[in-house]
Amino acid sequence: MSSTDNDPRAFSAQVVDGMERAPSRAMLHAVGFTDADFKKPQIGIASTWSMVTPCNMHINKLADDAAQGVDGHGGKAVVFNTITISDGISMGTEGMKYSLVSREVIADSIETVVGCQGFDGLVAIGGCDKNMPGCLIGIARLNRPAVFVYGGTILTGCHGDKKLDIVSVFEAVGARANDRIDDAELKAIEAKAIPGPGSCGGMYTANTMASAIEALGMSLPGSSAQAAISADKQRDCERAGAQVLKLLEAGIRPLDIMTKPAFENAITVVIALGGSTNAVLHLLAMADACGVDLSLDDFTRIGKNVPMLADLKPSGRYAMAELVEIGGIQPLMKVLLAEGLLHGDCLTVTGQTLAENLAEAPDYPAGQDMIRPLSNPIKKDSHLVILKGNLAAEGAVAKITGKEGLSFTGQARVFECEELALKAILDGTVQKGDVIVIRYEGPKGGPGMREMLSPTSAVMGKGLAKDVALITDGRFSGGTHGFVVGHITPEAYVGGPLAIVEDGDGITIDAEQAELTLHLSDEAIAERLSRWQRPAPRYTKGVLAKYAKLVSSASEGAVTDKDLGDL
Repeated sequence: MSSTDNDPRAFSAQVVDGMERAPSRAMLHAVGFTDADFKKPQIGIASTWSMVTPCNMHINKLADDAAQGVDGHGGKAVVFNTITISDGISMGTEGMKYSLVSREVIADSIETVVGCQGFDGLVAIGGCDKNMPGCLIGIARLNRPAVFVYGGTILTGCHGDKKLDIVSVFEAVGARANDRIDDAELKAIEAKAIPGPGSCGGMYTANTMASAIEALGMSLPGSSAQAAISADKQRDCERAGAQVLKLLEAGIRPLDIMTKPAFENAITVVIALGGSTNAVLHLLAMADACGVDLSLDDFTRIGKNVPMLADLKPSGRYAMAELVEIGGIQPLMKVLLAEGLLHGDCLTVTGQTLAENLAEAPDYPAGQDMIRPLSNPIKKDSHLVILKGNLAAEGAVAKITGKEGLSFTGQARVFECEELALKAILDGTVQKGDVIVIRYEGPKGGPGMREMLSPTSAVMGKGLAKDVALITDGRFSGGTHGFVVGHITPEAYVGGPLAIVEDGDGITIDAEQAELTLHLSDEAIAERLSRWQRPAPRYTKGVLAKYAKLVSSASEGAVTDKDLGDL
């Protein structure tokens, strides 16, 4: 879909130039085009605005700001919408199965609108978790000059002297079930946790992916660390609109920026920030859309040399809004670059290299303790640990900050879905020493690979964080912490060994050896698998059925357009 020359109107000219295109121009006159506008590059503004979630409730205004940036610098902006869903609202319900699916719908819809309408460039603005990778996948497929804008982080809630966010509410549910708080306290936390617009406030998936995209070079410097409602975010949008026109003029396209070294930069920054396990899944998917060969092994390789430095929620003390106050991620990247941990020669949407962008970046203020120095890391290597073993031959992703310990051995307590596990945690069925096994929650088996934030938060709220572990072929929210392993592949639905685990089986999670082990012989596993039968699909019509049919393994990013040429 990309153009091979630098004509700034290579696509829009096909739609609006010439006598025969008069019907197209007639339609566009009705939406505000003037005759002069037909001679300008057309820039699509992909807005993920919706009132279904506070993460996106302000993005219509940000889209208008980006449009002003385009219109004020010689282009013609056209705002259009794509969908969003809310992970936080649907979490723990059947509706959460649509969450990862929405990433593909967002990518497909952006590709569809831009491809159909003949836009020459694109600004995409995302808020909730799946918006970011969805927008970038669409941008990569189109390969037309583009800038991504993060909608910005929410401010922290407050109850007494305690700072709150959405994870505070999930964990309060577990605390209430354990009678550690009463109904009035739970209600107060519920009412005060979400003070207004913006994405969830820790180093959860939205802030993780925004930071990764800035490190990747597809956002303007600073975009990942701005409050959702701020003059900085308004300026970021206006500058993005103007910058797309400069990229058009220079002939710089997304695939010139999103190279293998750029993805390595993104991984490095995610590790240093203590980011979400979902970054593994999404970066794999984004790289696949770019034609970049990225694998789980790359996370292991990079993770051996990159320390975790940020004391950010969920496992740390600080919120993203507080990182904004001390300068965001630019000072961190400057430190990483000086240490030789980033590729400084990578091109970015500024038209300059990463090193050039960081040359004037400030240092963090003296005395701050949010971002540790390289000499005193929270963890000397990556918290994102890729495990393999007889339960995960193709890999699994653990989030090990070190606070949970580095190994756990326990007895399996098996559940066929998230809801049954949550009930057992809350009613006391799950006991110290258990390894909670939640299966048939993978991309195909769920379908949709739900996030297990409700069970993991219940574990935390019940005070069992150091006493139980949880493994699954589903995912985890960026807000999850504790001894957890997700993305187990092969997933249970396709006959992975997770499918034959039984109550009482011994399981060891060893982060130091990077192994996930079921304490059964190969012969015993093979015998159980010979008796296993695949469950009937949970959906046979609609988007979830289509997704289950097309989606690849989580170890490949759970994409839906892989190997389509082989069909």
